[in-house]
Amino acid sequence: MLGVLQPSIVDQFMINSFAVKNGEYYRLFTIALTHGGIFHLLFNMMAFYSLGIPIENFYGRTRYVIILLVSLLAGSTFSVYLNSNPTYAVGASGMIFGLFGALAITGKRMGADYRSILTLVGINLAMPLIISNIDWRAHIGGFIGGILATLVIKPTRREYLS
Repeated sequence: MLGVLQPSIVDQFMINSFAVKNGEYYRLFTIALTHGGIFHLLFNMMAFYSLGIPIENFYGRTRYVIILLVSLLAGSTFSVYLNSNPTYAVGASGMIFGLFGALAITGKRMGADYRSILTLVGINLAMPLIISNIDWRAHIGGFIGGILATLVIKPTRREYLS
């Protein structure tokens, strides 16, 4: 969001693989505050609204935040270490794909339609084939991070029944 309001801030908060590898690890988290324009921001906000609300309602605020942070860190780490140098990236896609990962684990219990989820994941993974500036590595990392976080913090059977 900051990148939309003040573009010069993007340089300080975006993923810059050289900077991260030289100790600016805060960028692994601040990337989520930057976006590549108003449409990028709006699409991410729509995704958080449609995915985030049901997941937060199901897991609770604390577990939801854990899923988001683990997904963000995993997505950012994949972006930095699996891309060729230099890598520059913006956005919260790792976190969003982490929400898809959480749905993959407990979506059935939440009443989610797996075909819709898989269709959305497939479309988003195919987009880098059409739009070259999309960092699919962050998407994969976030998805894996969301799955792992959900497996660790998954609600107990008693919580599922209540």
